[in-house]
Amino acid sequence: MAVAALLLCCVMPAAAQRNDFVGNRLYADQKRLHLGFSVGAHFQDLKFTHNGHTTPEGENWYAEVPAYSPGFCVNVLADLRLHKHFNLRLSPGMYFGNKTVHFREPKLDMVQTQDVKSAYVVVPLDLKISGDRYMNSRPYVTLGVMGSLDVSKKRSDFLQFNTMDAYLTLGLGCDLYLPFFKLNPEIKFCFGLTDVLRHDRPDLVDDPATIKMTESLKKVKNNMIVLTFYFE
Repeated sequence: MAVAALLLCCVMPAAAQRNDFVGNRLYADQKRLHLGFSVGAHFQDLKFTHNGHTTPEGENWYAEVPAYSPGFCVNVLADLRLHKHFNLRLSPGMYFGNKTVHFREPKLDMVQTQDVKSAYVVVPLDLKISGDRYMNSRPYVTLGVMGSLDVSKKRSDFLQFNTMDAYLTLGLGCDLYLPFFKLNPEIKFCFGLTDVLRHDRPDLVDDPATIKMTESLKKVKNNMIVLTFYFE
């Protein structure tokens, strides 16, 4: 759905301009360095790897994130021109969001939930690979890495997560050249690289009804989909 909307953003302006084309910001891409900012939404997910742990009572618990809630993100941008088709982009910012984890025990039809709130300080570094400009639009893809630090307040929940993580990112976007600025709608897929689950939980040693959730998981990785609008 988001990809389709992004493609429409690229195609519609070009189609509308064919008969009465006016080139906007014709030399914008020749700047060695330019700045900008972005606002957008993101959707957080967790990839769970279970280990088949069985409690003394014979329970097997499984975790999932069954639905996604949109979060808010804002970034600043520094773009360095390397070549006609290549740019290096640094866009530190903040991501605010949450996800709800459901724990299920299929045999007993039991469900427990945990709301995980997060406030990430992120530092994405991307290589932007652009195609040729067509009228007032120019498609591109990005490949990059992103570091994150969760600065939200931690609580004693079933699951706790490490504050630092790293991601590989893949993005798809389009430069739209408007009269006074350049607008870049972009969708980015972020794949977590590290196990963020805190396995050592001394605070739950005396609470077997709670620690069984952590003991049922081998590892947990973060994933995100980010839809942003850059203004340059």
